[in-house]
Amino acid sequence: MRGQCLCEAVKFEVLGAAPKLYQCHCSLCRKQGGSTSNTGTVVASENFRWLSGQERISSFVKATGFRSDFCSTCGSTVPNPLRNTPYVWVPTGLFDGSEKLEIVMHLYVGSRASWDTAELSGTLFETMPEMNEFARLLQSDRAGQSDRAGQSDRAGRADRADNDS
Repeated sequence: MRGQCLCEAVKFEVLGAAPKLYQCHCSLCRKQGGSTSNTGTVVASENFRWLSGQERISSFVKATGFRSDFCSTCGSTVPNPLRNTPYVWVPTGLFDGSEKLEIVMHLYVGSRASWDTAELSGTLFETMPEMNEFARLLQSDRAGQSDRAGQSDRAGRADRADNDS
């Protein structure tokens, strides 16, 4: 699967099977995308490849570790490596094509905006599962089964850690 930013300067490719998606409802992801949530996926670094435009990528990093990479020309949020993990975070709105992709989990549902009243399906986490569990769920066939999970206060979100501040 290939993706690109709005101005088409930054391009990338995800190899292998179509990834499963998640939506994060924390305040930082809402601000990053300007919407109710941020839809993304996490892929193994060996399954991610830049095709062009890496020199146009700028980064913003909060003291909490939350990172947002973006195209310096058009401002589109673009993929970024997850700190000290073997994964790359990919904002899935950048994908080209018409592949059938599925949102299988929601993160930080306890932080949803008061006006975000849409019904959610899939696995729901009050905060964030530990990074290895998160990546495993995105790769497993179990992801997407409707249940409420992750009631703990763990915040193992690697580069996307935020404590919702």
